[in-house]
Amino acid sequence: MRIITGKLKGRQIPIPKTDLLRPTSDRTKEGLFSVIDARTYFDQTRVLDLFAGSGNLGFEAISRGAASCLFVDNISEHLKEIEKTAEKFGIREQITTLIMNVDLFLDKDFGKFDFIFADPPYDYYQMAEMIDLVMNNRWLEDDGWFILEHDKRHNFSEHRYCVFSKPYGRTIVSIFKLNSVDF
Repeated sequence: MRIITGKLKGRQIPIPKTDLLRPTSDRTKEGLFSVIDARTYFDQTRVLDLFAGSGNLGFEAISRGAASCLFVDNISEHLKEIEKTAEKFGIREQITTLIMNVDLFLDKDFGKFDFIFADPPYDYYQMAEMIDLVMNNRWLEDDGWFILEHDKRHNFSEHRYCVFSKPYGRTIVSIFKLNSVDF
């Protein structure tokens, strides 16, 4: 995996060797970030990367100008690899890692974010509940984006906050916003 553009363009992101993650493909990531780039900027934004895995999405956001990213994952090896990668990229001060189950994390208050990325396992048992929890508990800034990767077993295109849903191979990217007027 590589950083597509920005200050870290071309840098390789190592994949933790745990066999417990499914990294976002470069094709999916390019499509997703093209949708975002056509509508807004990452400059000085606050990002949350849930089910962080390799940190692929959060690192791409930082490369494009995000001020900070909080990476949440329940596997310590994933977060250690993210910390090593951030150190190697010279952006350690822009990241925070938190080892915690996402369900427990979303019951807490860590403030609002401009972008929230979630790439849970495809069989994550609380996929729909997570959307409602993020959208209804005001995790997002008023113009914030919640970006969810899921498979074809789920269809969120009719969700009241869904403003975009598109398949990229087996993966579907759905984007949710509180205010769809500016999408």
